[in-house]
Amino acid sequence: MGAIPVQRESVAHASDPPARGADALPHAPAHAHATLPGGPLAPGSARALMRAAVAEWAELALPGTEFLSDRQADDAVVVVSELVTNAVVHAGTDIELDCRLEARTGALVVEVLDHHPSRALRDGDLEPAYGTPEHGRGLRLVAALAETWGITYRTGAKTVWAQLPAGGKDTLDGIQAYAGEQAHERGLRVAGTLAPAPPPAAPESPGEPDRDWLNRGALSFLAEASDLLAGQLDENLVAALAGQLIVPRLADWCAVWLEDEVAGRWGSPRPGEAPSDGTGWGESGVSGPRLTRVWHSAENRIEDLRRALEKEPPGTSGPDRPGPVPFPWPGEALGPHGTHGSALAYRLTAGGRPLGTLVIGRAGLMSFPDEITGLVEDLSRRVALAIGAARQYARQATISAVLQRGLLPGAVAEIPGVRSALVYEPCDKGGPSGDFYDLFPAGDGRWCFAVGDVQGKGPEAAVVIGLARPWLRLLAREGYRVADVLDRLNQLLLDDATEAADAAARALVAAGGRPMNPGDGPQTRFLSLLYGELAPFDGGVRCTLASAGHPLPLLLGAGGEVRTAARPQTLLGVVEDETYTSETFELRSGDSLLCVTDGVTERRSGPRQFDDEDGLAEAFAGCAGLDAELIAERIRRLVHDFGARPPEDDLALLVLQAE
Repeated sequence: MGAIPVQRESVAHASDPPARGADALPHAPAHAHATLPGGPLAPGSARALMRAAVAEWAELALPGTEFLSDRQADDAVVVVSELVTNAVVHAGTDIELDCRLEARTGALVVEVLDHHPSRALRDGDLEPAYGTPEHGRGLRLVAALAETWGITYRTGAKTVWAQLPAGGKDTLDGIQAYAGEQAHERGLRVAGTLAPAPPPAAPESPGEPDRDWLNRGALSFLAEASDLLAGQLDENLVAALAGQLIVPRLADWCAVWLEDEVAGRWGSPRPGEAPSDGTGWGESGVSGPRLTRVWHSAENRIEDLRRALEKEPPGTSGPDRPGPVPFPWPGEALGPHGTHGSALAYRLTAGGRPLGTLVIGRAGLMSFPDEITGLVEDLSRRVALAIGAARQYARQATISAVLQRGLLPGAVAEIPGVRSALVYEPCDKGGPSGDFYDLFPAGDGRWCFAVGDVQGKGPEAAVVIGLARPWLRLLAREGYRVADVLDRLNQLLLDDATEAADAAARALVAAGGRPMNPGDGPQTRFLSLLYGELAPFDGGVRCTLASAGHPLPLLLGAGGEVRTAARPQTLLGVVEDETYTSETFELRSGDSLLCVTDGVTERRSGPRQFDDEDGLAEAFAGCAGLDAELIAERIRRLVHDFGARPPEDDLALLVLQAE
């Protein structure tokens, strides 16, 4: 059979659902289940179900309710809302919602099952930013509120589950995310306390706040809002936070449009075109602004308001129109009591680049008070800065992801008589992974494989991988054997490091001999590599391999015995004129070869490492009788389960099994 890669991306806290004990079986008393249609009403129905279930459990004093707190119940409502919303957006199928209360611990467990994506996203949905693969924007919030969560795939179905601890998860991330999303149900938590509580309106000026109240609270509000916005890396979440900070304290409703960077042609209309209204708004480029968030103090008005606003998106004020400008009142979308009011639009600009538009509105006003106008203008600047920072992060993440994909093979070769399975989990720390793999045909009935690890991460690691992997393929296809390939790659890395050092020295002379700043000079380019060659023959596969400073491969016999299949040798790029040697052996039917990076062997749990006392060999021995895919998955799971926290290093493992 051909290679069957098991390729995954690490997700914080993702694993199988918690084991269900006696207090968590489907017949446990504190349990609720519903099937919801995959439509816009599903999130509201799910929230209502969660609230009703918790209230009923508490009223009946069911086991576990003694641990329940208002915070935990509120968190559960938010998590249910996000999971169901994401299932509707990304799948659009019927949804199975399951909620239960663990009797012994008081933990709330929520499971949302859908039947995989059946429709594409529309503009304005909860779409992943900048093409970054996500299972829904809300999973960042779920991760912040949940003690543990994960995604389980089954044939034709996907379940996203979350377990919320008794009392709620009181972490900084959880508090900030909670503040960002809880306005769906209970008004503003953190964001609401930031804005001063509005006093009763004066009878002679209905709808207008006390100016002294604004003056007293404005500085504190802006300072705290800045802290809340500054840590966000998702522009959609920034937009959500902006709306929740404003509604209902400063306005009845709020909307945020974001302009895609490639579509940002703002200014005067094209020849022959007129602005869409009389306010001096221009047109926004070919694709137009994207309505990202709509918020209203009355949740039942949100969808009508969204539809009205989508018909007439904003443009931008010209350079002679600084500050907010009037925005057309949406009228009937706000109901019979909201047909008159005032709305203002603020351009969101950072670094001279237009990013979007923030619109606020309040019924019953002829115009907003100057204090409100100025406060929202100050807030809009902070929102724009946060969006700009989130976009810069997204650009860097996109560049890193594109670069990472370019450093890895587009496909894994199929080898006659060999089953192969791959697990590759780069640890996202702001740059390309230092781990890489390859499996490719070398001609003359030979196939070659490599599992490597560059010292460091980011651009320097990418340089080494970009140098090493093409040369491995070239040398193998030119007929060089395993040891010769390592000899030449070692010299190539040393020559490249010498050239980099010479270039740095010339740059130092050109700069007048000034001292170098950190990072100016050449970086050390060491590479640990496990490289081998497979040659199938009748009855088995001949394997020749060598390890250069890499964790040694393990060979599992059909009878369950495990041994190392190579001897340790020096890292590549360290010693001039190093001579490498290789080992040759045969893989018979049922024999399996395991190749890993140090993300497996050095996985930590306190002071212990996974491979202490031959832990990897012991785990591998327990895989006797399994096929390659199951071996790879079992080792991956054992590595993840070894520590309480997710792995903090890149992880790659390759299993080759003779049929």
